[in-house]
Amino acid sequence: YMALAQWADICHQQGHKAVGLIPYLPGARQDRGMPFGAKQYADIINAANLDTVVCFDPHSEVMPSLIKNLVVLDSARVVRQAVFGRSGMNDGYVGVIAPDDGAKARAEKTAAALHLPVFYAHKHRDFETGKLSGFSCDELPAEGRFLVVDDICDGGGTFVGLADVIGVERERLSLWVSHGVFSGKANLLTEKFGRIYTTDSHPGARREDVGASVTAILPYLLVEAQNHTTNNH
Repeated sequence: YMALAQWADICHQQGHKAVGLIPYLPGARQDRGMPFGAKQYADIINAANLDTVVCFDPHSEVMPSLIKNLVVLDSARVVRQAVFGRSGMNDGYVGVIAPDDGAKARAEKTAAALHLPVFYAHKHRDFETGKLSGFSCDELPAEGRFLVVDDICDGGGTFVGLADVIGVERERLSLWVSHGVFSGKANLLTEKFGRIYTTDSHPGARREDVGASVTAILPYLLVEAQNHTTNNH
């Protein structure tokens, strides 16, 4: 980020605009409590005095609200091309699954882009301890593929637990995560999901024993930055 700030200063001294492409906002999941990591990283980004910052599918609205001159690229268009390809062929998908309440809006946007219905899953927590106690999911059609949609996959435990509850064959279940961190036991995802999709927004995306299909996010960020620049002139 110091290099970013110095680069932005060079741009400004030479009379240019400085546009930062930051697809994976660091600290975005630290959007409450202590430490308030989202605020600390936002302060660092703001200190670079960028004219535009383009990010991809942020975890929540908290960190985006803290960053100046931010443009958000949502995941729906990227998912459509990554999963269906440029031909737009459906390949047997009959629905999108939102894994929890936090993914609801994201899954609904994606489903609209794919012209598919949404099915909702819910996390259940023990009231006394706050720990995750299980999942439930809407009843699903007996045939066809399903795409679970979320923003971040870290260790993958949530998605493994959800797949167990969904209970469909591995070949019928796919996973899209915008940011594939794929830490810890994320390789266990391959036992539950026939296809895993992500972008290269995080270095963990290409973990070999996860074997995700990885989409380059840079072209989408560049288009979003160009559209923003064009629309503001």
